[in-house]
Amino acid sequence: MSTDIKESESPDLSPSTEEQLLLPPASESETSQQLKQIGDRIYTFLSGLPDYLSDFFGEYKRPIITLGLIFGSIVSVKLTLALLDAINDIPLLAPTFELVGFAYTAWFIYRYLWKASSRDELLDSFNGFKDQVLGKGNPKI
Repeated sequence: MSTDIKESESPDLSPSTEEQLLLPPASESETSQQLKQIGDRIYTFLSGLPDYLSDFFGEYKRPIITLGLIFGSIVSVKLTLALLDAINDIPLLAPTFELVGFAYTAWFIYRYLWKASSRDELLDSFNGFKDQVLGKGNPKI
């Protein structure tokens, strides 16, 4: 028995063999045909997009509106707080607003809460407003 180990011969990669292993370059007609197929797919997708969006919005209308309201309220609260913080940073403006608030509170107490007749007038105007909002047939709250 012979223990000869034969060396593995590597295949001879001559230029003709390398050329056979490479893919042939795509012709212009194949490239234009592929571009046309891609364009057709994009056109089909974009033409069906309004129907898809209307079906999606019709099915998920309430959750979308709820999420929009939550997002809008968060944004409005953050903007309001930023605006109030900016106003508070202006010197003498915050104390002036506090003084106006105290003056309006004092006027409201004097005008509507000091006498019994003015309290009745305030209660009548409040009940009228409540009837406008809730309707006249509702029981008193």
